[in-house]
Amino acid sequence: MTYVHATTLKIATFNVSMEALNYSEHKRGEPAHVSNKTLADALASDHQQIKNIAEIIQRVNPDIILLNEFDYLNDNNQALKSFINNYLNKSQHGQKAIDFPYFYQGPVNTGVNSGLDIDGDGKKGKLPGDGYGYGHFPGHFGMALLSKYPIDLDNIRSFQHFKWHDMPNALMPIDAETNTPWYSQSTWQALRLSSKSHWDVPVLVNGKAIHVLASHPTPPVFDGPEDRNGKRNHDEIRFWHDYISPGLADYIYDDNGEKGGLKTDQTFVILGDFNATTVEGNAIKAGISSLLNHAKIQDAMPYSQAGQLHKPDNQNAKYHTSNWGMRVDYVLASVLGLTLKDSGIFWPLKSEESYRLIKDRRASSDHRLVWVELTTKN
Repeated sequence: MTYVHATTLKIATFNVSMEALNYSEHKRGEPAHVSNKTLADALASDHQQIKNIAEIIQRVNPDIILLNEFDYLNDNNQALKSFINNYLNKSQHGQKAIDFPYFYQGPVNTGVNSGLDIDGDGKKGKLPGDGYGYGHFPGHFGMALLSKYPIDLDNIRSFQHFKWHDMPNALMPIDAETNTPWYSQSTWQALRLSSKSHWDVPVLVNGKAIHVLASHPTPPVFDGPEDRNGKRNHDEIRFWHDYISPGLADYIYDDNGEKGGLKTDQTFVILGDFNATTVEGNAIKAGISSLLNHAKIQDAMPYSQAGQLHKPDNQNAKYHTSNWGMRVDYVLASVLGLTLKDSGIFWPLKSEESYRLIKDRRASSDHRLVWVELTTKN
């Protein structure tokens, strides 16, 4: 692929934790009464946490950014437009305002009631556990992509409805006591792979497409010995490995019924909160490891001094992207068409004035914004 001239791009991912539950006193797994108006209400209230999130984005100034855990409210993008117009487009704490004239936010599986007993509690169709993805309402924990460059909306591919069992050698959860499938046959046949969705979003840079491959796999916890969430996390990550691999993607179909993966001559960036790392945590590490070691991918391995100081006894801490101490957020560029220039994690030191933006969970997010700077190849 050739470009008219080289362009430098900064591409970022940020789990902004702006899901509705963040505005209550409840944590995941606890009872909560929330509505899909909660995020819209917060956005309308000059919310300090949202202002801090906007300031972080302004400070990094990415050209393309994926937001994880930004609820999809099926409101004609009004909540997302509110965030752009009322927060990003306005200077936060003296920072230069930033604009993203192009954006995409599509439906996700979280909170979409399956009518099945997915969480194994003996009750069918009870949210949040029986959603195709864990969520209290449709769109909970959604995603949004913002860009300074045009998005080819007509050629976006989404894989929200792809069935887990249609992946060859899918890691079907097995009951540890009976050594039989943990899900019933009817549930297994209906289950979708994506806990939120998988998106292939072409962004046009000087008329050439860079395919932004975005997802947010489920955390590999909140389950039992059957490891249903761990196996789903593995296969959600494996999806991208297969999608960019000639000969492995033939089984994949998108929500329009088009089959196959990414063409071999297409430039891409894979990004999102993957809830997995190769060295820590409960994830099945083969999934993320195979992606990071893929011959078509270059991993910049962003790091921060503050992350290392946050967990001084952990030799991997400089790579951490979360305040609990794991690398879970990734921006992975294709070898084809892109040259790595720089990378980083927004994690100020305690001695810095901007530390107020990440000092605790309520300041902004329990994740850090991760960015990679790339140059398109001539």
